[in-house]
Amino acid sequence: MATEKFGIIIEKNPPESTLIQLGVRNMAQGKVKVYPDGSDEAVEIEAGDLVVFPKGLSCTWDVSVTVDKHYYHSE
Repeated sequence: MATEKFGIIIEKNPPESTLIQLGVRNMAQGKVKVYPDGSDEAVEIEAGDLVVFPKGLSCTWDVSVTVDKHYYHSE
């Protein structure tokens, strides 16, 4: 199930079929709070989350556990 906040979509433990489609071999590791510019509220991202950021989003990352991430860029 996916949730959305500030246009950021987070899917906890996405299905293997989605990971294969996106070409993701390993899920991200770590823990981070993402603060969109102009907001005091954060979106929390943890290992195993599949995250979609809206195009053009400016944000600050507060990394509490080292992050290993994989990117998929679509047009």
